Amino acid sequence: MNDKHRHTAYLSLGSNLGDRMQNLRSAIARLNDHPDIEVTRISPVYETAPVGMTDQPDFLNVAIELKTALDPKKLLFVTSSTELDMGRQRDIRWGPRTLDIDILLIDKQVMDTAELIVPHPRMAERAFVLLPLADLAGDMVHPVTLQTVSDMADQVDGKEGVSRCQIQLASGCELFES
Repeated sequence: MNDKHRHTAYLSLGSNLGDRMQNLRSAIARLNDHPDIEVTRISPVYETAPVGMTDQPDFLNVAIELKTALDPKKLLFVTSSTELDMGRQRDIRWGPRTLDIDILLIDKQVMDTAELIVPHPRMAERAFVLLPLADLAGDMVHPVTLQTVSDMADQVDGKEGVSRCQIQLASGCELFES
């Protein structure tokens, strides 16, 4: 990967169907296997009550930090392809899913296109996004609200439905060593 074109991006991953923990592990490994992506850090795992459509299993959620040479739209293509490869179906909005990947932040970029909005437009409303992200990038300043991620996490509603799991995926690249 060319260092001149490396971006730091933060993604949110969630799963509530099948082996939720293995779905997260597999997704992170697939992303890390991409030649233009290096997963550098993984948050603790959180178990989360569903939002929107509540009659479904609880989610496991993590945030990851990665370095990438991909521009935002190419990164979106990779994340969407990963979801599809792992069985994601978009039948029901906020419905159950094997895997959901959202691009939260890319450097300090702000973009709003038909395909992608960065920073993620609803991240400030989601405890299941902000709590794991605060573990990785609490001091990062949101480029639109100008609040730190930690401040946003402190103020977000819905924290009572989000709890840190005892079993974690891994720290750093330990996930990829077998």
